[in-house]
Amino acid sequence: MNLAELNKIAQAMVAPGKGILAADESSGTIKKRFDAIGTECTEDNRRDYRELMFRSTEAMSKHISGVILYDETIRQKAKDGMPLVKVIEQTGSLPGIKVDKGIKPLPFCPGEVITEGLDGLGERLAEYRKLGAKFAKWRAVIDIGQGIPTRNCIKANAHALARYAALCQQEGLVPIVEPEVLMDGGHDIDRCFEVTEQVLKTTFNELFDAHVQLEGMVLKPNMVVPGKKSGKRASVEEVAEKTITVLKICVPAAVPGIAFLSGGQSDEEATAHLDAMNKIGGLPWKLTFSYGRALQAPVQKTWAGKSANVAAAQRAFAHRAEMNGLAALGKWKKDLEKKAA
Repeated sequence: MNLAELNKIAQAMVAPGKGILAADESSGTIKKRFDAIGTECTEDNRRDYRELMFRSTEAMSKHISGVILYDETIRQKAKDGMPLVKVIEQTGSLPGIKVDKGIKPLPFCPGEVITEGLDGLGERLAEYRKLGAKFAKWRAVIDIGQGIPTRNCIKANAHALARYAALCQQEGLVPIVEPEVLMDGGHDIDRCFEVTEQVLKTTFNELFDAHVQLEGMVLKPNMVVPGKKSGKRASVEEVAEKTITVLKICVPAAVPGIAFLSGGQSDEEATAHLDAMNKIGGLPWKLTFSYGRALQAPVQKTWAGKSANVAAAQRAFAHRAEMNGLAALGKWKKDLEKKAA
């Protein structure tokens, strides 16, 4: 393992004003998104849709530091025969890969799940590196509900994340460590804070035990927000302040950067929260975005599976990428959204 090289890649992934495009939706997830816009979920359509984003040269080169790909996409060629990995690299962005195999019920823990995919992971990582990947991603899923999460669920998922991260670094890939506390429940913001703290502390303990070099990783956590079913709203300032507080308690300064997931927030909410955190300032790590839906929702809507809409969809992508790039610098303003509209 070359720690200097891993650190260089991790630093590039959280470069000022840039963030990560999460384009690693599984076939099932992207089918749901395509169904919503009345588009058939064929391999060609999936490629055409993702290619339109990767070919948004200005957005990619100015605001996107890396792209998380799905197994299918990292192997695909663009319409003109160029591998999509090369299309991404030409914009100065880094290709990455989602390597977990999704979630399964956790035995004897009703309502809780564990992420699978550690078997044979070393070999898969070596192959992905040959295909051009510079980093990888693994997502753990923690739900809040009646009597959950249990200590077993938090520990099992943190342990898997640490084993994955160690394997990545051994193969020369930067791991994105994603312990996601879901915002689906009826809990309030303080309960989210409490669970996020438990999850992050446990995750870093496991990373330490697995000898993961913190300088060569990127953390992808949730923000501290109330559950969607709680009926309670939190101000942008409260979300920013509580999220920063929990990160300061749990995340060592050696970590180069934190790239938040959007986790079901609206496009603008995710941008506003990131901006408010960066406006607080004086933090040991860079704070940026690793958004899927919050970058892509307007792109999918505009594209709607029609080649005639590609240019307009690229403009929608460029706008969201620019807004989040500004938020990563603490320079976003709400009226910039209206100007674009």
